[in-house]
Order: sequence, then structure tokens, then C-alpha cells
Amino acid sequence: MKNKSVNMKKLIATPFLFCLSLFTFQAQAQESVDVLIRDNGTERQESIELPQSMTYPLDSLLNDWKAKNYIDLSKDCSTSTENPLFSDSVYIDRLSRIPAVMEMPYNEIVRKFIDMYTGRLRNNVSFMLSACNFYMPIFEEALDTYGLPLELRYLPIIESALNPSARSRVGASGLWQFMLATGKMYGLESNSLVDERCDPIKATWAAARYLKDLYAIYQDWNLVIAAYNCGPGTINKAIRRAGGKTDYWEIYNFLPKETRGYVPAFIAANYVMTYYCKHNICPMETNIPDATDTVQVTKNLHFEQLADICGVSLEELKSLNPQYKKSVIPGESKAQTLRLPMNYISTFIDSQDTIYAHRSDELFKNRRTVAISETRSTARRATTGSGNLTRHKIRNGETLGSIARRYGVTVKQLQSWNGLRNTNISAGKQLKIYK
Repeated sequence: MKNKSVNMKKLIATPFLFCLSLFTFQAQAQESVDVLIRDNGTERQESIELPQSMTYPLDSLLNDWKAKNYIDLSKDCSTSTENPLFSDSVYIDRLSRIPAVMEMPYNEIVRKFIDMYTGRLRNNVSFMLSACNFYMPIFEEALDTYGLPLELRYLPIIESALNPSARSRVGASGLWQFMLATGKMYGLESNSLVDERCDPIKATWAAARYLKDLYAIYQDWNLVIAAYNCGPGTINKAIRRAGGKTDYWEIYNFLPKETRGYVPAFIAANYVMTYYCKHNICPMETNIPDATDTVQVTKNLHFEQLADICGVSLEELKSLNPQYKKSVIPGESKAQTLRLPMNYISTFIDSQDTIYAHRSDELFKNRRTVAISETRSTARRATTGSGNLTRHKIRNGETLGSIARRYGVTVKQLQSWNGLRNTNISAGKQLKIYK
């Protein structure tokens, strides 16, 4: 830890000074931060890609069912448009006071990400502070169970902006943005009907196991969350290119552009979720969500069956069970979990047979068995003929024309029935004739 603190002082000072300029936005592309890096008297300009979560418009975050039903936008939470400015020493002091196991150093990159969260994204922060009421108890329970630093509960802010429906350009899904292969490695089922990467509870416990495994490899939390972003293989390459150094800030220049902004964004997220009041940001008003519980589903079940019989809305069912991609629970392949508001649990248990039978023929149209039609197609009849089969043994001197005249058929029919490309035939072979 001592060596790291010395390295960080060097990073803040002149030998390796980061100067970040304005934020740029390109339509249909990810936002980025332009970076001017001064290192040992040389300068070079780079552009750091922002985590995709920092580019989500507030409207898209508020589209989630939980947000629409439990966040009260009509109540003014008194978030001011004024963002007080503080000196570097204040930020350094505040970061040092966060009760954290993870190292949270300060430099100009971290400062710029703090400025983003407390400036242009302050309304998004207000939303995320409110959405924490839905998800933080889930995150904290899993992290605590695995003995992980609780400051990791803010990792989904960088991954998804606490948007459970978030999907990245490369296919990562859910609050924790699991890629398909990594999700399956950690027990998250993915198929045409189910994607457990979008299940907040299952994905959180999978993420905790993954983070614990990454720490066993790197023994450094900044490298762990960097590896969570770009994969262990990419981190290992950066370490090799940096001559075996295992400090995030020393392998920084060998990392992908988005990962260069990932750790600073994580530090900034911890800062803003701790000191939001100092920047005149307050959480949006949040009502307490209804209590929920789970039941096991052992037959195929459609959300519309539940909505019709139990009276729970389709939107609520989809929000409580985001892992089901087509509103279908494939309970016949294996038992599946259904989450319902507590007051609907007894209704489901008492009415299961009625629910499963309701509109089942209409909603589940895939046939278990199917009969093969006995009617031959026109093409088949043209090839095989429609009469009785006769076999003719070809004699010396016979031609297709003479055989066709004998049986009252055409040469083309003989060719078609016998797969002949021309009129050449050989004595002793047989021809199929349909009459």
C-alpha cells in the first residue's frame, strides 16, 4: 500500500500529469473524454470512452416499471442546478474519509468524472440515489455473504446506471452487465425464453462469486473491477506489456479506452453517492415497493394467464420477473421461479389448475406431435408417377423411344422416373414404368 501511495503522488504531480479537456458527444456513438497526457516532457492526446451507463438519458432510466410506480416525480426533492466547486484538497480529503477497503485515490481523471456526475449527470444521480432503495439491499447481502468490500455495491452504477433492462452494444445484459458466456460460467441460464442475467437477485449473487474469483487472481481491487469490465485476458496482456507491473495506474496506458475510464468512474460514483448533499443533489422521492415472494412453477405458464386470473398487471409481472424474455415461463423443462406481490401468492397457489388451463391452447400453439400428410406433392408425382409400378428389363437393340411406345408413355417420363440425364441405356438394366 505504501508503494501505491507513492506512485499516486507521482501521478498527481508533474512527471505523469493528466489534463482532461472538454467532453464531446457524437450522435449515435458513445461519449468520450479528450485526454492530454504529459509524461516526462512529452505530450499526447487521447480520447477515453465513457462507460455506457454515463450516456443513458434520464428518460430511459425512468421507463422502468419500478421507477414509474415508486418514484414520485411530482415531489420536488430540491436538487439545485448550482454545483459548488471545491479544491483538489477537499476531494482528496473526502475520498480518504470514505470507509472503504478499496483504494480510492484522486487525480485529474477522477476529478473530471466527479464533475460529470455532479454536473451534467446530476439528475441521473438523483434518480440512482432513489433507485438504490430497490437494489442496494440485494447487492449488500450478496457482497457481505462473500466477504467482499461493500463499496462494490456501486459497481452497477457504472455498469448499468441501475437500469435492469440495460443491454450493451456487445450484448452484456442486466444490472451487472454479464456477457452470455461469463453468465453461463456462473450459473445464469440463457436460452430463447430465459435470460437470468436480467434477474437482479441471481445476477447479483453470480457477480459476487465472479468478483471473489477475480480477487483471488489479482489481489488488487482496482485490477479486479478493471478485469470485470474488459475481462481477465485483457488485463493480463496489459500487465505483460507493462513489464509485469500490477498497479492499475501503471498499466493504464496499455488498457482499452473504456477501461481507462472505468476505475476513475467507479471512484467518482463512490464519491458522489457519499457526498451528493455537498453538491446540492437530493434523491428523487421514493415510495416503499410492495413486499414480494416467490413460488415454483412446474408447468409452462404465460404472463397473460396470470394477469387474467390473478389480476396482477402484465407490466408488474415483467418488472418482477425480467429474466423471462417472451412473457413465458418454461416450467415443463425444469422448475422455474415466479416472483409475485405478496398479496397475490395465495391466489396463485389456490388457483393453479385454473391458471395453467386458462387460454392454454391459444397461448401455447407449438404442437407436441404432428401427423405427416399422405398426399403426394405435384413434384413427387411427376418423379414417381401415379400408377402401378412395372419394371422393364432392357433388351439388346431397345431404345428409350421404342420402350416408351411399347408402354404408351413419353421418353421424358422414362427419364424422370429413372433419373436419366440423357437417352443412353444399357441392355440388362431395368427401367421403372408407372402405368
